Amino acid sequence: MWKNKIKFLVMDVDGTLTDGRIYMGSNGELFKAFDIKDGCGIKDLLPKEDIVPVIITARESMILENRCRELAVTELYQGIRNKRKKLDEILLKFSQQYKEEYSYANVAYIGDDILDIPCMLPVREAGGAAGCPADAVKEVKAIADFVSSKNGGSGAVREFIEWLI
Repeated sequence: MWKNKIKFLVMDVDGTLTDGRIYMGSNGELFKAFDIKDGCGIKDLLPKEDIVPVIITARESMILENRCRELAVTELYQGIRNKRKKLDEILLKFSQQYKEEYSYANVAYIGDDILDIPCMLPVREAGGAAGCPADAVKEVKAIADFVSSKNGGSGAVREFIEWLI
């Protein structure tokens, strides 16, 4: 259904690519845990399908920057609370760059909490795909096309990728 139509996989981080826990010490954030299966899906499966991985997150983290370098994710946007506005900017940027019209219909979005709903709803309504981890909040689950059997940080993104392709 979505094969060849989806050009962007937009991901939230905390609660989606991670378990949502933030480990902090007196000098700030200490670590986050990422699932290796999610990483393989992002780095190895998405490029074969010509799908651009995009991360939009409300938090900021050097740990995430390091992980994105490992996964060759170049579309990383941190400190973004208005995720829909940022998604609109990304679609416009790619449309101008590649002289091709991209819209919400070309987006698969996976998130877990209420900050993701303003992106998930228009993506779903336009014919794109909305997904979430098993432990997403009920408001997100209610609008998702796909609810993973796995919790955030435990392979939910990989499962969504496999479902898409």
